[in-house]
Amino acid sequence: MTIDRRRFIAGALATSGMIVAAPAIVRAQSERTFNWKMTNAYPPGSPFYVTGPGSPTDFCKKVEAMSNGRLKIQHFAAGELIPALEGFDAVSSGVVEMNAANAFFWAGRLPAAQYFTAVPFGMATSGMNAWLYHGGGLELWHELYAPHNLIAFPMGNTGTQMTGWFREPLESVDDLKGLKMRIPGLSGKVYSELGVAVKLLPGGEIFPALERGVIDAAEFVGPYQDRRIGLQKAAKNYYTTGWHEPTNVTELMINKQAWESLPADLQAIVQTAAMACNAESYAWCESVNAEALDDLVNNQGVTARPLPAPIIERLHEVTNDTLESMAANDASTRKVHDAFMTFKKQYEPWNGVGERAFLNL
Repeated sequence: MTIDRRRFIAGALATSGMIVAAPAIVRAQSERTFNWKMTNAYPPGSPFYVTGPGSPTDFCKKVEAMSNGRLKIQHFAAGELIPALEGFDAVSSGVVEMNAANAFFWAGRLPAAQYFTAVPFGMATSGMNAWLYHGGGLELWHELYAPHNLIAFPMGNTGTQMTGWFREPLESVDDLKGLKMRIPGLSGKVYSELGVAVKLLPGGEIFPALERGVIDAAEFVGPYQDRRIGLQKAAKNYYTTGWHEPTNVTELMINKQAWESLPADLQAIVQTAAMACNAESYAWCESVNAEALDDLVNNQGVTARPLPAPIIERLHEVTNDTLESMAANDASTRKVHDAFMTFKKQYEPWNGVGERAFLNL
């Protein structure tokens, strides 16, 4: 076979050009910079939700440092760029690239989103993380958000939250009838089935409403955050059971097109920073809640105790009915509900002989 010498040389030069060009393309991708915006559902200065270890502002700093400045994220607390609960639409439409909030804020349009924040009588933080990271939960979260041009990752966790503050002590289920209580999410639906008048109030309005008797009870977060807004000055009965939110996940929401524009290494940095904040924020909450609860009980006259057993039993019954009813009315919710409960059933025996058995000692 005769080889055309000029054609061979031309082909060799073209091939060598491709070999030289390939590193240049990779280098160009690695040198590209991104400037993003993150909005937040919580007001300026809020510990955990805006500032502090593992917070959204800390996440932004971590990403910039880990990426050597290639991905810079400017953070805006609620009201600084958009109103508190408009993050879903802002990220979906690409007005901003990211938003920090809780997925249960979007329950009106996506009921199944609530399962990615907290499920009454569901799983505590260790079980929730196991489901999200290694039990298919994160994939379901992405599937639920895909039609809205969104993806999401866990970025924080408060741990188990307290049942809340009550002006008068609770002794039976009948004491819930007619009670006016600030309570969000799935637990609000459960309480309403037992005759509670559910009120939705932002954090800054809870204390004055409870102090003036506009509401009779309020749930917020836990000892540190509750003390910070002064709820112990308006009520002294602090119920600690935490049935309604055995965990509470902070959501990092990302515009899907913006996410896909990131090189693989920056995507890995975002995921790793979010996971680091998930762990660090939880550790911070556990630390400050321990000190705050001790102060509330020993220095501020607060009585902290679990709910009476008959109330817990009735809440559990109504929770099961509420979740089943919600799942029956929406195919996406049914899929997420069944997956969550299947994992919970598998996880609980291990948790029973592992962490829970140790704590029961």
